[in-house]
Amino acid sequence: MKKILYVDDANSLRQLIEMVLGKEYALQTAENGALGLAKAKSEQFDLVISDVNMPEMNGLELLGALRETENYKYTPILMLTTEASPDMKQQGKNLGATGWIIKPFNPDKLIRLIERVIN
Repeated sequence: MKKILYVDDANSLRQLIEMVLGKEYALQTAENGALGLAKAKSEQFDLVISDVNMPEMNGLELLGALRETENYKYTPILMLTTEASPDMKQQGKNLGATGWIIKPFNPDKLIRLIERVIN
């Protein structure tokens, strides 16, 4: 079973992602980028999905830190966020984001995107 790490400070979204992905994937969650980075360093995930706006360490900082980690140089990392500005998307792309999904999202489209990037 593929392992996914979902990082978001919103409890309701962590629960929603768990309902959408929890049956098909080994899903773990973290409440901010710092906790997400610690989990990512303690075990290997096949995919990381992260919000952008979070306390402690935001999603772009997490993305940059993961890309500097040998185990996550080529791991797909998706940003799932309300941030829709072209500038913010470009920052994500420059840091190595695999994809950018705007909230609210369509669960079926999210699943298809995940299948495309990790298979």
